[in-house]
Amino acid sequence: MQTRAARLRTLLESPTLSFLMEAHNGLSARLVEEAGFEAIWASGLSMSASQGLRDCNEASWTQTLECIEFMADAAGIPILVDGDSGHGNFNNVRRFVQKLERRGAAGVSLEDKQFPKINSFIDGPRQPLADPDEFAGRIRAAVDVRADDDFMIVARTEALIAGRGLGEALHRAEQYWRAGADAILIHSAREDAAEVLEFKRAWRATLPVVIVPTTYHRTPTDIFRAHGFSAVIWANQLLRASLAAMQQVAARIARDQCLHHVEADIAPLSEVFRLQRMDELHDAERRYQEQPPLRRPA
Repeated sequence: MQTRAARLRTLLESPTLSFLMEAHNGLSARLVEEAGFEAIWASGLSMSASQGLRDCNEASWTQTLECIEFMADAAGIPILVDGDSGHGNFNNVRRFVQKLERRGAAGVSLEDKQFPKINSFIDGPRQPLADPDEFAGRIRAAVDVRADDDFMIVARTEALIAGRGLGEALHRAEQYWRAGADAILIHSAREDAAEVLEFKRAWRATLPVVIVPTTYHRTPTDIFRAHGFSAVIWANQLLRASLAAMQQVAARIARDQCLHHVEADIAPLSEVFRLQRMDELHDAERRYQEQPPLRRPA
């Protein structure tokens, strides 16, 4: 049986377009798996927001690791972790990668920003990028320290986000490829896919290219297939969906001061118990707590 890391590698290196769905805790990871996705994107934005924190490294790397561990326990599909900028320099990256592997992650995406980072959709053009040589060192450190060669190191360049243009994006991507990255994530904040499509047409290496169409969501998926992208990451939709639902239910209960009008629109407790796998606990209780018949001595 393939390891999770090997399954993620197979997925990203496949000639067909693959899809990763965001999750931010154990429950959402289980929902992603049940929906039929083959891999999870452990979103830095979503994990931070679920703790009431901003997406600018306010959550510590140990808090991120704890979240990844819950997700890996809850779902059997591979997890690609949004590793931000690696939480520091090459040495922080080395420890982070080692800890991620031990928690069951299948890969990590590292972005060429300085630490602490800030979300790509906030003041993108003003965000300072890391020196490409220094960031390439972080990629080399990640590659060298991983215990499993199948553990995916995805290099994410923010050159287009920062307004540096196609030439800079290609230059950085090539440096990271030469440093040993297993895939390139090219990010864009435009409302159309023109930038990423232009990048893919100009990108001559065979390394897989991953995209995150959060802002250019109107682009038909078949266009991504036609241009040979490796994977699409749906990066924050489950968090945003849950926020909208919780806001509506909380407001209605506050207004009505009763539960009658919301009960039909929310998941029954039986569904919560099912997702918690209470049936497995009941089976275990029968196995371990019920007294077996006494054996007579021979």
